[in-house]
Amino acid sequence: MTLINNREITIHDIPKPMLVGKPLLYFTTGFVSLCVFLFGYDQGYFSSILTNPYFKAYFNDPTALEIGTVVAILEIGALISSLSLGYIGDKFGRRKTTRIGSLLFCIGGALQTYATSIEHLGIGRFISGLGVGLLSGTAPMYMSEIASPEMRGFLGSAQFTGNILGYSSSIWIDFGCSYIESNMSFRIPLALQVLFGAILLFGTFVLVESPRWLLEHDHDAEGLVVLADLFSGGNVDSDVAKDEYRSIKEDVLLGRLEGSMSYLDTIRRHPKRVFIGCSAQFFAQMDGINVISYYAPLVFEQAGWVGRDAILMTGINSVCYFFSTFIPWRLSETWGRKPLLILGGTIMGIALLSVSLFTFWTIPSSPGLVVISVIVYMSSFGFSWGPIAWLIGPEVLPNKCRASGAALATATNWICNFIVGESAPILLELIKWRLYIIHGAICFVSASVVFFHYPETKGLSLEDMDSIFDDRSSIFSSGSNMSDRCYNSIEDIESQNFRANINATTQQARMPGQNGNPNTSFDSSQLFNPAAQPNSLVAVTSNQNTPLLTSLDIEPPDLHAIYKFKTDGSYSIKSHIRRGSEAVSSVFRMRIGKNNDADEGSVVSDDTSVRFMNNGNNNNDN
Repeated sequence: MTLINNREITIHDIPKPMLVGKPLLYFTTGFVSLCVFLFGYDQGYFSSILTNPYFKAYFNDPTALEIGTVVAILEIGALISSLSLGYIGDKFGRRKTTRIGSLLFCIGGALQTYATSIEHLGIGRFISGLGVGLLSGTAPMYMSEIASPEMRGFLGSAQFTGNILGYSSSIWIDFGCSYIESNMSFRIPLALQVLFGAILLFGTFVLVESPRWLLEHDHDAEGLVVLADLFSGGNVDSDVAKDEYRSIKEDVLLGRLEGSMSYLDTIRRHPKRVFIGCSAQFFAQMDGINVISYYAPLVFEQAGWVGRDAILMTGINSVCYFFSTFIPWRLSETWGRKPLLILGGTIMGIALLSVSLFTFWTIPSSPGLVVISVIVYMSSFGFSWGPIAWLIGPEVLPNKCRASGAALATATNWICNFIVGESAPILLELIKWRLYIIHGAICFVSASVVFFHYPETKGLSLEDMDSIFDDRSSIFSSGSNMSDRCYNSIEDIESQNFRANINATTQQARMPGQNGNPNTSFDSSQLFNPAAQPNSLVAVTSNQNTPLLTSLDIEPPDLHAIYKFKTDGSYSIKSHIRRGSEAVSSVFRMRIGKNNDADEGSVVSDDTSVRFMNNGNNNNDN
């Protein structure tokens, strides 16, 4: 037991954080939004320099195929890294994954800045894409895990605003640099992405980690500290922080009964959730946004705007696009996700049909009408499919497979992004205005799919999503938050949607059979053992009447554990540098150095964690 001056530790002995509550949440949101800012910047700067005469001359006037390949190669890199996001995100956490992504982005940006050939430029884009894939998948997941239910829509929408700020900034930077009479007119926009990436890279050293990832990996003390900092003003002894801790920890421990989950397991056990996450990303891309965002100057050139005027129109459009992203900041929580997606898809379809009509129908006012139609289209995307598609995917996924599910959704985004990026310049040459009709039709389809198949998720905590899907593979899931879970009687548990009457076949697949025989029928009455739980509370038990979960298992760490974590200095920047130098030294010495994991002080390796992990592994084997 830790003592201070021969007395017990009290709440007043716990060091106070400098930033708590909404200021901490907004600070974290701002830095995490740099992830999508970089993505948006990458979308915008390349679309404008494609019409830059110095760029065309330096790279020998690249063909439509070369342009499409260099643009789309970023999506290939992003696809590869997004498929690894499930492993990387779960292994290293949201903060370190962001750090890796920003480092890759900086390396790719530096290679692009000094590119001497179209192939060299493509290699830089590919490496940047590896970073973008990690950043674009981690940012919405990160945000959904640190935000409260009533603020998740606001913060997710604000994060997308950061994406469009990056896009708009790149357009206007390109426009300003177009007045430079040298190759610097396209190299400066390329170089600035390194600066923005470096800001994010260094920012990751002061960000808080996702509390759900921390509790999933038994960093319980740190998890409670982060929850307290976010939701109770830094007071680790508050009921708000402790209730949130219990809710998340219970979900984590029950999730371990399912064992490890591959991508295939995630799809099989949560098909509707994966469908929503992946289809949202599919429609967000196939609705045609990247035809406009990547190739807006080419679109405007086809409509009659030439040279710098095409970039200027793209810049004006980007400003309207940016301001439209403020609309869902409030409406996503008051009106809901579904109405925004349906309305946005419908208006986008009409706007794209108008772009097609006015591009084909060459009258004096056609260039202006095309600009208006594009502004309406992108503004509609900005308040609907842009922010909501990235928000709804991570929030509907269970904690156990949020990283792998987000990876599948992000991979869908980049596959579709690649298809659109590679084919758009070729199709714009071949079928011209007819391309907008295809994407307009997909917009109407997307609105229909949302109407018939998407649930409304506003106001629900991440742990409450079970209540609208009822697809949890764990037979212990209640679909309600911790404050509603009262294990005082069997009737209480059954009233919370514990599926104790689940059929025997499903039970055998999920729980080991009696006497170690998986084919033995399972008695659902063995799920709960009141006698095993102190204070007459009901405990979830295994088929051997050994308690798997009691109220004590989900109790937050005491003040001694919190004090030890807060005073060990593991999270200082100096400590990060020291551990980094030790790691490098150990490589040169060709031996494993002392384990100085940053999270060591907060790891709880107790009987509960071992019991649940072992049981999960047993279930997996069976």
